[in-house]
Amino acid sequence: MKRLLLASAIALALAPSPALADTLFENVDGISITPEGKVKRFAAMVVNDEGRITELLDFGDGPEGKVDYLEDMKGAHVVPGFIDSHAHVMGLGLGTMTLDLSQTRSLEEALALIADYAAKYPERPWLLGHGWNQEQWGLGRYPTAAELDAVVGDRPVWLSRIDGHAGWANSAALAAAEITAQTRDPAGGRILRLGNGRQPAGVLIDAAMAPVDQAVPPPLPEDREQALFAAQKIFFEHGITAVADMGTSLADWMSYRRAGDAGWLQMRIMAYAGDLEEMLLIGGTGPTLWLYDDKLRMGGIKVWLDGALGSRGARLKTGYADDPANLGIDVTSGTQLRNIMSRAALDDFQVAIHAIGDAANDEALAAIDELAAEYPGERRWRIEHAQIVDPADIARFGQHGVIASMQPVHMASDRLMAEVRVGPDRLAGAYAWRSLADAGALLAFGSDAPVEPVDVLAGLATAISRQDAAGEPAGGWMPEQRVTREQALAAYTAAGAYAGYAEGRFGSLQVGERADFVVLDNDPLLTSPEELRTTRVLQTWVAGRRVFPAQ
Repeated sequence: MKRLLLASAIALALAPSPALADTLFENVDGISITPEGKVKRFAAMVVNDEGRITELLDFGDGPEGKVDYLEDMKGAHVVPGFIDSHAHVMGLGLGTMTLDLSQTRSLEEALALIADYAAKYPERPWLLGHGWNQEQWGLGRYPTAAELDAVVGDRPVWLSRIDGHAGWANSAALAAAEITAQTRDPAGGRILRLGNGRQPAGVLIDAAMAPVDQAVPPPLPEDREQALFAAQKIFFEHGITAVADMGTSLADWMSYRRAGDAGWLQMRIMAYAGDLEEMLLIGGTGPTLWLYDDKLRMGGIKVWLDGALGSRGARLKTGYADDPANLGIDVTSGTQLRNIMSRAALDDFQVAIHAIGDAANDEALAAIDELAAEYPGERRWRIEHAQIVDPADIARFGQHGVIASMQPVHMASDRLMAEVRVGPDRLAGAYAWRSLADAGALLAFGSDAPVEPVDVLAGLATAISRQDAAGEPAGGWMPEQRVTREQALAAYTAAGAYAGYAEGRFGSLQVGERADFVVLDNDPLLTSPEELRTTRVLQTWVAGRRVFPAQ
């Protein structure tokens, strides 16, 4: 019954409008944009029955030939469909089916929610959740297994931190994963201990999370379908028509394929596998073809080089300001990184390197420099996050046209924590969007959802103001790193397409591209940061068909 209800919901919510012939979208306040941020305004466009743009028209111009249908957009502000260049599609969708702790402001509040959740779902063998943040709680330490045991002791509880780089387990979950005082820290991970002893405290960082993850019963295929449906709906509601899915598993890929085969995959997914084995299983001898009318492609691999700042796993050149003996974690060693990059490049797969700390970015840039010499030609090497970069290394991003795939809202969320973790004197290269762009890097912006909310308009506001939703700090945090409105919009549209080898297919609203666009109630290039945050997505269209609100 559950599966039938889901199938019915999918059919109703995502049923496209009738097949189009040539359609004239007129009375448009339209924006077409290049990856470099060059803007062209248009007043109408003609879209053919494949959902491709055949004409862009200025005010007063008419189409060259006969059109079959007319859509009067009534002066609407139209921009290219937003592209989230770093998100976790299935993680976002599955997160809607588990406990969300991201809004809790104290450990006590979180424990109360966990207790309520356990009482609500007594039949679930594991209790799963996400989003906790000990910094947001003002806790000054990590939570413990004993604190979880006090509210749920009868079954395993496993809760991922807001950044996905740490997990909080109760004693039952640790036992299920066979993590004891005798368990050693794995390569690329850390088991936090009680006091000066060996007893696991309850929080596992990066690679140390794997045994618990493996002990958790995997989602059923119908769970994945429900998750994908939920994620697609969230993206469309926020004007996002394409996503770079970082860490796509084989199970994720098959879920996307089933949705495509059944006709309800409508968002565009540029997939990056989570490891070499799965990349090669899916892609074989190279990136896949674009499937389902440019809806799905496996193009490369995401490599985790280090952890995150919040869990002190980001790899730094010198110790953390609040933990001087700690340099972070090498999730992947430099040698392993080069081996993975070489194997991927051998078959023209793209490489996206997760690097947050300055030491990790240094390592990634050094590897790119070496591999670029071994594998010449256009490779479009990507560095994901690039949050803390040594100012001396910024120019290196331009040497091979590295794509800096960054998430503006991370700056708003993390700036105070970054000051504590790294120290204010070492932040000259932190979230350095303008400096990286000036050095020749291509900026591609995203959300890292579900780590951050899916909200492009908030990201645009942050990118041009260096302020959070409350307008803090006054004047912006390191305001010299602001980008222009045009740069920010390009980073969320055309540059995101280029970063995923999709230029010419979608992302710009150019002749020959798919007509993926968003209707807004404000012009994003003529709007203040405060107004951007309250701008509404009125409609989302994919290939000339409206997908939000659903038909």
